[in-house]
Amino acid sequence: WQTGLMDCCSDCGVCCCGMFCFPCLACQVAGDMNECCLCGTSVAMRTLYRTRYNIPGSICSDFCTTMWCLTCSVCQMKRDIKRRKELGIF
Repeated sequence: WQTGLMDCCSDCGVCCCGMFCFPCLACQVAGDMNECCLCGTSVAMRTLYRTRYNIPGSICSDFCTTMWCLTCSVCQMKRDIKRRKELGIF
């Protein structure tokens, strides 16, 4: 990951969106990945993203992250997507 799970201050806009309109952020992430809007918060989506970009981790860590830190998990994915788009590698 290009930012840590709790690095909300690295992109306050994403953090605010996650805190105050979580469904909107989840749909943005799913849309960025050309998936169904309801999939943006799933373990499968996080695992797919992580494996697509060779990010270290496991399905178990993806499960734990989405289970106990769902908002932070989706915010982290959105920050990563934004940075990869800026770098032209998304």
